[in-house]
Amino acid sequence: MIGLLHSYIPITAAPVDNGLLNNGCFLDALGLVPHVFLLFSTFPILFIGWGSQSSKVHIHHSTWLHFPGHNLRWLLTVVLLFVLVCEIAEGIVSDGFNQSRHLHLYMPAGLGMLAAITSIVYYHNIETSNFPKLLIALLIYWTLAFITKTIKFVKYDDHGIGLMQLRFCITGLLALLYGLLLGVEVNVILRRRYMWFPCPTEVKPPDDLQDLGVRFLQPFVNLLSKSTYWWMNTFITSAHKRPIDLKTIGKLPISMRALTNFQRLRKAFDAQAEKGPVPLKGSRWIWLALRQAFGRPLVLSITFRFIADLLGFAGPLCISGIVHHISSDNHSALPPVKLLGVHFISSEAFLANAYVLAVLLFLALLLQRTFLQASYYVAIETGIKLRAAIQTKIYHKIMRLCTSNMSMGDMTTAQICSLVARDTNHLMWFFFLCPNLWAMPVQIVMGVLLLYSLLGVSALIGATVIVILAPLQYFVATRLSRAQKSTLEYTSERLKKTNELLRGIKLLKLYAWEHIFRSSVEETRRQELRNLRTFALYTSLSIFMNAAIPIAAVLTIFAVHVHVHSGTDFDLSPAVAFGSLSLFHILVTPLFLLSSVLHSTVKALVSVQKLSEFLGSTEIEIDQDPVVQTTIVNGYFTWTQGCPTLSNIDIKVPFGQLTMIVGQVGCGKSSLLLAALGEMQKISGNITWNNILTACVFRKRGSVAYASQRPWLLNATVEENILFDMAPNEKRYKEVIEVCQLQPDIDTLPQGDQTVIGERGIILSGGQRQRICVARALYQHTNVVFLDDPFSALDIHLSDHLMREGILKLLRQEKRTVVLVTHKLQYLPHADWIIAMRDGTVQTQGTLKDIQCAEPELFEQWRTLMNRQDKVKKKKKNLFERKSFRRPMYSTDTLATEDEDEDSTTSTDEDSLRAELRHRTTIPWSSFATYLRAAGLLLLPLLVLSQLTKHSLMVAIDFWLAHWTSRVIAAQIESAERNCTGTKDCEFSHSSYLQVFCGLCALGIVLCLVTSLAVEWTGLRVSRELHCSLLRTIVLAPMRLFETTPLGNILNRFSADTNTIDQHIPVTLECLSRSTLLCVSAVGVISYVTPLFLFALLPLAVACYFIQKYFRVASRDLQQLEDSTEMPLLSHYSQTIEGLTTIRAFRHEQRFKKKLLEHTDANNISSLFLMAANRWLEVRMEYIGAFVVLIAAVASISNALCSQLSAGLVGLGLTYALMVSNYLNWIVRNLADMEVHLGCVKRVSSLIHTQPESYDGLMTPAQVPAGWPKYGEIQIKNLSVRYDSSLKPVLRHVSAHIRPGQKVGICGRTGSGKSSFSLALFRMLDTIEGNRIIDGIDIAKLPLQTLRSKFSIILQDPILFSGTIRFNLDPERKATDQMLWEALEIAQLMPVVKALPGGLDAMVTEGGENFSQGQRQLFCLARAFVRKSSILIMDEATASIDMATESILQKVVMTAFADRTVVTIAVSPCTSLNYCTLYKTTQQGSSTLALKLTCE
Repeated sequence: MIGLLHSYIPITAAPVDNGLLNNGCFLDALGLVPHVFLLFSTFPILFIGWGSQSSKVHIHHSTWLHFPGHNLRWLLTVVLLFVLVCEIAEGIVSDGFNQSRHLHLYMPAGLGMLAAITSIVYYHNIETSNFPKLLIALLIYWTLAFITKTIKFVKYDDHGIGLMQLRFCITGLLALLYGLLLGVEVNVILRRRYMWFPCPTEVKPPDDLQDLGVRFLQPFVNLLSKSTYWWMNTFITSAHKRPIDLKTIGKLPISMRALTNFQRLRKAFDAQAEKGPVPLKGSRWIWLALRQAFGRPLVLSITFRFIADLLGFAGPLCISGIVHHISSDNHSALPPVKLLGVHFISSEAFLANAYVLAVLLFLALLLQRTFLQASYYVAIETGIKLRAAIQTKIYHKIMRLCTSNMSMGDMTTAQICSLVARDTNHLMWFFFLCPNLWAMPVQIVMGVLLLYSLLGVSALIGATVIVILAPLQYFVATRLSRAQKSTLEYTSERLKKTNELLRGIKLLKLYAWEHIFRSSVEETRRQELRNLRTFALYTSLSIFMNAAIPIAAVLTIFAVHVHVHSGTDFDLSPAVAFGSLSLFHILVTPLFLLSSVLHSTVKALVSVQKLSEFLGSTEIEIDQDPVVQTTIVNGYFTWTQGCPTLSNIDIKVPFGQLTMIVGQVGCGKSSLLLAALGEMQKISGNITWNNILTACVFRKRGSVAYASQRPWLLNATVEENILFDMAPNEKRYKEVIEVCQLQPDIDTLPQGDQTVIGERGIILSGGQRQRICVARALYQHTNVVFLDDPFSALDIHLSDHLMREGILKLLRQEKRTVVLVTHKLQYLPHADWIIAMRDGTVQTQGTLKDIQCAEPELFEQWRTLMNRQDKVKKKKKNLFERKSFRRPMYSTDTLATEDEDEDSTTSTDEDSLRAELRHRTTIPWSSFATYLRAAGLLLLPLLVLSQLTKHSLMVAIDFWLAHWTSRVIAAQIESAERNCTGTKDCEFSHSSYLQVFCGLCALGIVLCLVTSLAVEWTGLRVSRELHCSLLRTIVLAPMRLFETTPLGNILNRFSADTNTIDQHIPVTLECLSRSTLLCVSAVGVISYVTPLFLFALLPLAVACYFIQKYFRVASRDLQQLEDSTEMPLLSHYSQTIEGLTTIRAFRHEQRFKKKLLEHTDANNISSLFLMAANRWLEVRMEYIGAFVVLIAAVASISNALCSQLSAGLVGLGLTYALMVSNYLNWIVRNLADMEVHLGCVKRVSSLIHTQPESYDGLMTPAQVPAGWPKYGEIQIKNLSVRYDSSLKPVLRHVSAHIRPGQKVGICGRTGSGKSSFSLALFRMLDTIEGNRIIDGIDIAKLPLQTLRSKFSIILQDPILFSGTIRFNLDPERKATDQMLWEALEIAQLMPVVKALPGGLDAMVTEGGENFSQGQRQLFCLARAFVRKSSILIMDEATASIDMATESILQKVVMTAFADRTVVTIAVSPCTSLNYCTLYKTTQQGSSTLALKLTCE
């Protein structure tokens, strides 16, 4: 071994007469012993370990266990490697002073590096295999290494080698590090009792790793994998082979789940509550709770940020040192000291070497980028945890929220969803930017101090310029924020109007009002665009100032510097110029971030204030005891703080019996149910729930099966909506389906009862939604059932069947207490107890016989209506066979078409998947071309030309600076050679160079403004064009589009996609073009300075290409997954708020809370994977950038030393190289973002190409006779129509003749073509053959707008728009107030409207939510009366109205419309029997004259 060690000792080594330990060469060779031992002892084990690792199946096996001191060991190893690199560099530099090579100066250090790497790899394998006995090899290695380094250190000290020699310091550090690593090893052995201990401590892997579903491994991998996100490699590359979905990303670790973080936050809130009473208003207690719950990781992030920022200053200092080294005449330092036969150099001599500085710069960049990304990761992870905790906290509050807060508009669903979606995100981003608040002051102070050391007083002047301009930048940022807020208000208003337009599009087309509502949306859009123009202007100014302020500050600094320090030792030089330029880039960054951080802070403060107000809102008492009977004594209840809605309520609901609540529209029937459920604010009185079985009195209640008047359904399958989380019972399920007559409807759905019915049951009719809600109530095993007007949307057959089989049979057999609100008075004889409501109070209560005695007038009124209903039913039996009337969402023709296409769809699935995987890797250039085409031919060339000119000018400015500073150095050398230090002839004149520099900078500032304005104005024009085209296309689109496309999808084109086109694409486009041109400029400059760089550029470019290729696919999938998981989360909130009464009635709060946690975790794990993918990209791009700097530095140094390359160009190349990593990151990130954004353009563009309805006719509006149609005669001749050209006819060869002023009833089964008949009169369907002649004119020749404006129609579903009552009755503003009041009087609404503040100008909330269902239907009737057209069509218009009001309305129609043609459509003839002619439609869609009845 000794011979081997001495084999490389040169002949010139010192003699060993004084002993081997006194020979420096031997001391270096002695240090090889531990390294050789480790390499020879561990290689066989590592080989076996790697072999066994390859046979392991699960990825979790590589992250099983961490020994004590795991992170400390990795940190010490990293420090050890850095010190060993310094030792190698020191040896190489020292050896450069020798005449022959001394390998022992750096070879032991190289072998030590290999041993250190081997030790950490060996340790990692021991951890993953959980075989700690093999740590004996490391224990021996650290011991030997510590001893050898200590001996070497002592011998150096004995020979007078001290701190002035760098090798002495390095040896001491190595001894210390080996000693610490030895201590870590001993600690592992003692704590885990390994090796010689008889009973080692058994440690199991984390619970998360036992679960194979957990795939987010960042908390469990080793420190190297955490820092480089190495564990993400498999995930990123696999995304290229198959799309990423929730199954791919798995579950969250326990510590990151919403429940864990909510419990942490709740403990913090409880701790604040223990300190004192929590104020209802004020946010300080929330901030304290957030600090207690999530403060520690934030401190860690701030620490990482401090380290990264300090390391960031190494770049400018190293560049200045390298350029200074090249600029000096003598490139060598002072000769080293020779001791122990070897040379020793000082730290100053070591750091004076340009190559050493290049290596140190490379290592500093690696560490700085690693710590920076670690800081980002910890901050964002903490923000995501915080968001999940607050969202869960909000949901728990919603479950206890008082319903009156929302029903009366004090707190809307939109406000709560905004709190969840926006304000929690504000807090998350505040936590992400929070480290900047602490790091920026340190960064600014350090930057100014270093600039001062380089430039002197001129640095302070430059900093002053930035400080002076910073308030201007803050002002622009403030204005930008205000403009964005103002834009958001108009955007919300536009979306509200667009939503109403889309929801009422059928009514708007039938009334020919689409142009009115489109104009309203366009007017709001114009106001929004005005604010967007302001937003774009301030965005342009912000971009301009970000680019112009550094130019102005640099210009000021150098102009002042050459005037103050010209001709002195501080004169402008390449080292000073480019070192200060790099420092200036660092200094400007926090100042630019300042406005963003401050705005984020302000938003967070506002969000926490809103959160505080929400958490302090009133709650209801939630109790959980069984119930069977309800009593209310002297109850006064209200929705608001004003007059009570219900007064003097004294009722009882008997146990196990049927109680009916009846009364006219708006009398308080539904409010009484909600008051009993505890949903209304109680002014006075008592609500008592009695348990008769135990004779105990409770003021609490348990689960109540509740079916609300307005059906509330989950976005789930039909079966899930009915079961409502109850255990499946096939027999009971079928029984309930039969009772509610749902089986025929289920048979028409594509997947039967497994069909997802969409949000709010969007794919179902009103009757189907109502019956599913009733089926849910019947299926539950609760003692009490509340049914709020379940027959409103059902025909008489379904109502009778449900009453007889469901309520009277099923519920009575189970002895359940039933409370039924109804308008069907014919069912009153079946009631055990009746409560009659009138004007918010109980008019009377008791059995029917009791009411007959107590209220004979009321009873006679009821009997008249009941007798009429019985008469109708008897006549009806002779007209139609008894069958269930259904309204299938999907026609049989549609289903047939779907069945025909099913096989072909299945066969192409695999090809589609392959095509999708192929297209996922390509950029959607066609969508980009669509976007640019919308910009127009004027702005596009300006945009491209200005960008190219601007960046060319930026490069010219830097080249001129390099030339200028190089001439300064050349002039100094020339003056030194001429030895003329004092004469004016030897002084260098800066004036001409400064003038050119000033001109270039001024031109650059102007171009910065031009480019920023060009980008924003291009985006603004595209926004205007695309939205205008989209709105006009949608308004003119046929109804088939709205029937086959979910409303949410169309609305998303106007909301999310339009917002992206408006605000995100211009910024992304600007950043992408800027970063691309900057990167091209940087590579071009570096290649020009050092052409050798081109050889290294190829492998770096290939690496960048594959990294961006894999990242773009994964990033796009993860962004889409994050968006797709956010929608169910927000939908769950809105669903919960809308069905809050039902959820609380059923006592299903815990179930919905659990579902929320699932949605939150799904969204959070998507966000975490997306964030980890971003860090994965940035780390790799930063490392590639560090290699670019290293290669550029080494090549330029060699080029300068060999071929006299000017120092200015070296500084220029290094300054550009330092920014390459940032440019690469921006390119890839913005490219990925642009891909996602262009998807919005593609979706909008595809909708714009929808074929519109044919609005033109053979006749012009002027050719239509005035007052047409005057008589209302309708002739249908052999008419066949269909919904779409791809579907079969829904009406075949229909012929009919309706005389002027005739009252016609059209009846038939659901799906038989009744509504299609009415739509055909409005040309809403595709005509195959036949004619429709009205008053002698074929309507096919008329313009659509003219045709539809001449008729009136009342649809089954009442539609009201937000605005005044006047606007809802007459949007065209043609009617006088007298006409409006007359219509309201006809519709029985005059008393209601007169009681409202403002009368006709009283406001109607969105959807008419401030009126009952029946009142909304009456408003729709009044709307039709206002038009006074000669033809009126009523499509099941009285479904939601009580019988008394319906009877009055029918009489009104007979009198007020005596001279007009009235066509009434109904599922049963009961509504139509007062009409002179009755048509029956067969199931095939043909029509025949069935009966002619005498008018009653």
